[in-house]
Amino acid sequence: MIRVNEIFHSLQGEGHNSGTAAVFMRLAGCNLQCPFCDTDHRDGTLMTESEAADACARWATPLVVITGGEPALQLNNALVDALHRHGKRIAVETNGTLPLPDGIDWITLSPKDLFLGEAARPVLQSADELKVVFDGRNLPPDYSHIAIRHDRFLQPCDTGDAARNAAVTAATVEYIKAHPQWRLSLQIHKILNIR
Repeated sequence: MIRVNEIFHSLQGEGHNSGTAAVFMRLAGCNLQCPFCDTDHRDGTLMTESEAADACARWATPLVVITGGEPALQLNNALVDALHRHGKRIAVETNGTLPLPDGIDWITLSPKDLFLGEAARPVLQSADELKVVFDGRNLPPDYSHIAIRHDRFLQPCDTGDAARNAAVTAATVEYIKAHPQWRLSLQIHKILNIR
């Protein structure tokens, strides 16, 4: 059994797959408490892995994004296998502090040690993309020890304040101009006002 916060159909709003139709499965719970977290992931409904996969299969969209909170607290081989039986491609968005089961098709590593220190340092050794939330003050740590197969993204932190957000976005742009190994990731679901 897993505790599922919500399952919904929308567009991926961040990173490499931005703009792609996806089914989102938000798993309840997190092992970190990020100061900028904008997601209520505490509650959820207990479901079997098959029930959760069946709920995702209601939509023909092939991509399922498993997120949280921290999905690695609950994500297991039974859920991965059930989604693959439905022909789904599985992407996970993780803080990287916990290991993941085998068979995941796309891993987005979004480490939080920039804000929470060494206790939040990722244990994952590889991912498809790296997405660092940047607040304009703290510089991203050197993640060269993690094998990133595709992109390294900086995403301006949404502070909830329009003036502060503009300053953070400007700082992010300037940082990327000075460090071109990074790319910009915007939260287009917020810009478009969709889930």
